[in-house]
Amino acid sequence: MWAYSKKLQYPVSIKNKDLSMAKYIITQFGGPNGELGASLRYLTQRYAMPDDKGKALLTDIGSEELGHMEMVSSMVHQLTAGATMEEIKAAGLEANYTEHGVSLYPTDANGVPFTVQYFAVTGDPVADIAEDLAAEQKARATYEHLMDLTNDPDLLAPLSFLRQREIIHYARFKELYDEYVKKYYQPDFNQNC
Repeated sequence: MWAYSKKLQYPVSIKNKDLSMAKYIITQFGGPNGELGASLRYLTQRYAMPDDKGKALLTDIGSEELGHMEMVSSMVHQLTAGATMEEIKAAGLEANYTEHGVSLYPTDANGVPFTVQYFAVTGDPVADIAEDLAAEQKARATYEHLMDLTNDPDLLAPLSFLRQREIIHYARFKELYDEYVKKYYQPDFNQNC
């Protein structure tokens, strides 16, 4: 089903260590609007799609989100490479270090671990795609917030790439949403509630 290319979707080559940014960027790995939740959401929702077009779109975007998770992980790893214990403590990462050493662990920027409650699957194609539209906008906003926190061009470039992919995913989901609303969802607005 998948062909894995052993390279990142967009190159990540960060030259300057920045543990504070690593602490913030980790949210796009395991936070509520992060890539792990997005990939699991889309790859799970695809089974309830009413046609091959919806299944294919969710599979494609869900797979791409796995690649984005790999990019985010690479950024965090490069931002923390060679960190001293003093730097880890100064960045407020000693709790993460205690549990995970210098390994990546899916959390948000506050250290709250990933939970499956971050993604929604209703089995209703219109409701699920509406959820996906919101998820893409929240991820876009988070990338913009992260970009506001740095002026490092080595970090801004991949963050900008990821932000742009959220915009493109939103557009693809919007096309599918509009089609599904016309095709499968015909509410009776004349009915008394």
